[in-house]
Amino acid sequence: MASKTVLAHDEKIRQLDQVIDHYRSHGRKALMQVLQEAQGIFGYLPLEVQRTVAAGLNLSVAEVYGVVTFYSFFSLNPKGAFEVSVCLGTACYVKGAQAILEKIEDELGIKAGECTKDGKFSINATRCIGACGLAPVMMINEDVYGRLTADQVPAILAKYKEV
Repeated sequence: MASKTVLAHDEKIRQLDQVIDHYRSHGRKALMQVLQEAQGIFGYLPLEVQRTVAAGLNLSVAEVYGVVTFYSFFSLNPKGAFEVSVCLGTACYVKGAQAILEKIEDELGIKAGECTKDGKFSINATRCIGACGLAPVMMINEDVYGRLTADQVPAILAKYKEV
């Protein structure tokens, strides 16, 4: 099993090297595109990937890290197969979103920003997903669940645990 993991990692590094080679002549201007493609390959942007991108585009690691941490669509942490996003915008928050987030954290045994050890679930606390009329709202990948109560969370998560 370990050899499969190593092979998968080596293949991802090879893909990243190809992306960097494709954009190398564009230097700093290509950073966003390279980071987006790198995140597509790895699912997130660990320090090793940031170092590889920096070296490949002749940039400092600090510059790459600054971009990664500035834009919310880049992630420093792995994402689960099922990304659970809980809206903590004003409308959702005043209608109990914090209790929903806490229930999800309890059910999955992780905190917002983390991924389960099996890679199945990750939790995101978001600001607004544009469904204020359904507050409080959570999304699991593209599935939207509105007018939630904390009591509904276990049954919703159970559907995804079975997959």
